[in-house]
Amino acid sequence: MTGAAEEAEMTTDTYSGGLDGAVIAVAGAGGPAGRAVLQRLAREGGHVIAADADPERLAEAVDAARYDAGGADITGEIVDLLDLEASQDWAGRIEKDHGRVDGLVHLVGGWRGSASFPETELADWDVLHRLLIQTVQHTSLAFHDGLMRSPGGRYVLISAAGASRPTAGNAAYAAAKAAAEAWTLALGDSFRKLSGAEGPTAAATVLVIKALVHDGLRAERPQSKFAGFTDVRDLADAIAGQWNRNAHDVNGTRQWLTPQP
Repeated sequence: MTGAAEEAEMTTDTYSGGLDGAVIAVAGAGGPAGRAVLQRLAREGGHVIAADADPERLAEAVDAARYDAGGADITGEIVDLLDLEASQDWAGRIEKDHGRVDGLVHLVGGWRGSASFPETELADWDVLHRLLIQTVQHTSLAFHDGLMRSPGGRYVLISAAGASRPTAGNAAYAAAKAAAEAWTLALGDSFRKLSGAEGPTAAATVLVIKALVHDGLRAERPQSKFAGFTDVRDLADAIAGQWNRNAHDVNGTRQWLTPQP
């Protein structure tokens, strides 16, 4: 059995960019999107470390992705991403065990809305601030230095089209998504400013969707057309593609997976 020190030396020596051999953390990995992303990254040869706050959802997603990907290298860990120290400990363990960390994919979600603007509950903002903003703050701060040390570090945030065109009943959700986008783009600016003359090898990017759809949802709502929705497998493809592009082209960008409003 390969020890942690041997594994760190092995992965550091063999990785030079791309997904083959990359060490990638996926935050909020429980659920259909997480399963698709874990499977896609692992099929390309990545060492994937999944985290979620729900043990049952995480176990189901990891087991299903392993099965779908033919027993690929996917592990799961319960991490409280609302705790900065816990997030930092997670990032540190990954880098210690694998010799480096090459990516953080942020899938943590949540939604609260109202029938009209005057009916907005500020308690919804408190919930969304924690889920959609604080988890981005904590993971970006925790993984910043490790991604800078990687030859192909990537931080990928999944955002929503509503952040660019908020509606009356989605004030809290749209504002939280917009704040998360701004924070991620600031991370990208840090990568740019701290890089050498040749430019950054690390990149932070935002993938913008309207909403996600998967086979289970289609089966539940067979009459729905899901216009403008992004299939979780297409999302996974777009995420995986970030490691096949130059950091200059990815860093600080908002990439639309649905028509722009």
